[in-house]
Amino acid sequence: MSEAWQQRLATARDQRERLQRWRSRRVASHDALDFAGNDYLGLAQDPRVQAAQAEGAKRFGAGAGASHLVSGHLSIHDALEAALAEWTGRERALLFSTGYMANLGVLQALADSHTAIFQDRLNHASLLDGAALSGARSRRYHHRDGQDLARLLARSRATHQLVVSDGVFSMDGDIADIEQLAHLSQQHGAWLMIDDAHGLGVLGENGAGCVAGFNSQQVPILVGTLGKALGTAGAFVAGDAALIEHLIQFARSYVYTTAQPPGIAAATLEALTIVQREPEHRQRLARHIDYFRQQATALGLPLGHSQTPIQPLLLGSEQRTMAWAARFDKHNVQVGAIRPPTVANGEARLRITLSARHTQSDIDRLLDVAATCLHEEPR
Repeated sequence: MSEAWQQRLATARDQRERLQRWRSRRVASHDALDFAGNDYLGLAQDPRVQAAQAEGAKRFGAGAGASHLVSGHLSIHDALEAALAEWTGRERALLFSTGYMANLGVLQALADSHTAIFQDRLNHASLLDGAALSGARSRRYHHRDGQDLARLLARSRATHQLVVSDGVFSMDGDIADIEQLAHLSQQHGAWLMIDDAHGLGVLGENGAGCVAGFNSQQVPILVGTLGKALGTAGAFVAGDAALIEHLIQFARSYVYTTAQPPGIAAATLEALTIVQREPEHRQRLARHIDYFRQQATALGLPLGHSQTPIQPLLLGSEQRTMAWAARFDKHNVQVGAIRPPTVANGEARLRITLSARHTQSDIDRLLDVAATCLHEEPR
């Protein structure tokens, strides 16, 4: 590596370390109590899903071997796309390798310099990056603020307008006002795109997410991931046939990548069947959320306003957040320590996520550690 490049990397590292924001990976321990992941229904550990993945790999191979447009689109992929379309009430669905690639692909394929994209300020990084990649003019409206969005839409003179929002916001756990977004989009002739990564499987009738009850006219572009409530990996985009055919032709992150491993597709089909046939997983999760919030409120913990499995403890300072995270580590409980630049300055938090696999005693253990953190802080 040249000296100039070495200096560039060293400078970047020094700057981040000086802010005490250098991140390190850790190998997750199966012995630890996990309140950091997104396996909301516990399906990643479900023996039926695991068996389906093994059988899918045995039948179709460990990998797809090529992109969807070459020879990698297998019958198991076709079956999964059909099932996802039916589940979400859309005409078609299209598989992507990751949620990040789905968002990049949709925005790059649909938007250009004649497009105006309007995004919630707390949207996921993949949506922000996709807008930047598209070359469109991108504006960010205040979080869940319909008046601010309406003002921006009214001022726009772009040929095409696209409103984009998370369904459930990944760091706060609150839910977008889909009805308001759909109304404003239709009023101004804009398309609406919802990334319901954290809502699908958890919210709505049959687990169809925060867009359940909204049709393709109201929410023309629906993105969902498979690696959260469904417990597997990958993502999909659902919409009408014209949208899906356009993405097949023009979404570069779809065209130029190997198709999803067939075992993953088979596992996802099994997980999707469980989600629709066994509502008790969502019901158990809902009870956990209620119990956690009641107990956390009684303890005086700094809760956010979420009614979803994402339950942030809003600690404010990065030093306080890391001190609490260290105590959780000491008790072998995994939580997410979230600091800038993932969240804004002064908004560091512990991101706690609940799962149907947890027991009440697991949640009590989590609350005990949090209470200890609170009570042992300097007054």
